[in-house]
Amino acid sequence: MDQKTTEKYESFIKHLKNELTSEEFLERHRQKPTDFSRHRILTFCTVILFLINMVKRALQDELDEFFKMLEQGRIAQRVVTKSAFSQARQKLKHTAFTELNQSQVAYYYEHFEPERWQGWRLLAIDGALCDIPDTPALQEHFGFWGSRHGSGCVKGRQSQMFDVLNQITVDAYIGPKSEGEREMAVHHLAQVGPNDLLLLDRGYPAFWLFVAILERRADFCARVKANYNQLTRQFIQSGAKEQIITLKPTHQARSICRAKQLPTKPLTLRLVRVDLSDTEVEVLITSLLDTELYPHLLFGNLYNHRWPIEEDYKLILSRFELENWTGLSKEAIYQDFYATILCHIKK
Repeated sequence: MDQKTTEKYESFIKHLKNELTSEEFLERHRQKPTDFSRHRILTFCTVILFLINMVKRALQDELDEFFKMLEQGRIAQRVVTKSAFSQARQKLKHTAFTELNQSQVAYYYEHFEPERWQGWRLLAIDGALCDIPDTPALQEHFGFWGSRHGSGCVKGRQSQMFDVLNQITVDAYIGPKSEGEREMAVHHLAQVGPNDLLLLDRGYPAFWLFVAILERRADFCARVKANYNQLTRQFIQSGAKEQIITLKPTHQARSICRAKQLPTKPLTLRLVRVDLSDTEVEVLITSLLDTELYPHLLFGNLYNHRWPIEEDYKLILSRFELENWTGLSKEAIYQDFYATILCHIKK
């Protein structure tokens, strides 16, 4: 790492430290005005730092080791019990981690030199399921899902918007499994704007979601199923490499758009054919209409750029052991999830 980059990272750490220790940050992310108001061992900052320290062993062992390191002791001593920590974390809102992540993402784009694809920030959106501890409260919030082969389990659904070229989670969300991937994708759009190109898998294409993306002045490239609608079926049968189409909303799509206060006028989009093999065809639908700037030969490689988000989910579940939760409350699950998103950034 060269001197200039080292200085940038040092400045970045100082930036996060200043934010974390500010009185305004504390006030925004404590549950009650009286929380963390007394001088105790488990301060607001200490609780946050402990949770982003990747707690994966037995909670009491992690606490002992953490405070040994904090106090530069040679032997881990019982400074804080897991019961005391569990009480202290109840005073903390998980939004502290989401704000810190937004801050570090913004800092990266402002002070570093992010990679782009033909001037675009490439953002893949994808979701994954995760196991949640089986308690009555978590069953009620996340939902209990049965199995044909045995007992059921509690599942959560996580969603990410991931900068695939720079390996950064720009935004993340976790909620009940019953909340669909498309609905979760909408949560990410607040972080989207011009010069953003969203890459979407086959589960995402929907007229109303395309409109929502375009309303943010962003663009998209999505894979669609061959039988997505009559237009895609006719396109495949034609053997053409690309085609400009007019996508009209169905009655259901118009109803959803009206409910979400989105326009319902037809969309001019482009279908692109990508031959994966002699027998397998991939169909992409995109808002990139300029065939000279974006010839159809670019799109196979463009869509393949979304695969790093799949690898990132594997990383979160394996190396960062997301499902090794440190608490059994809904807020603890949210804290663990967003703390993992915050500290697993690669750049």
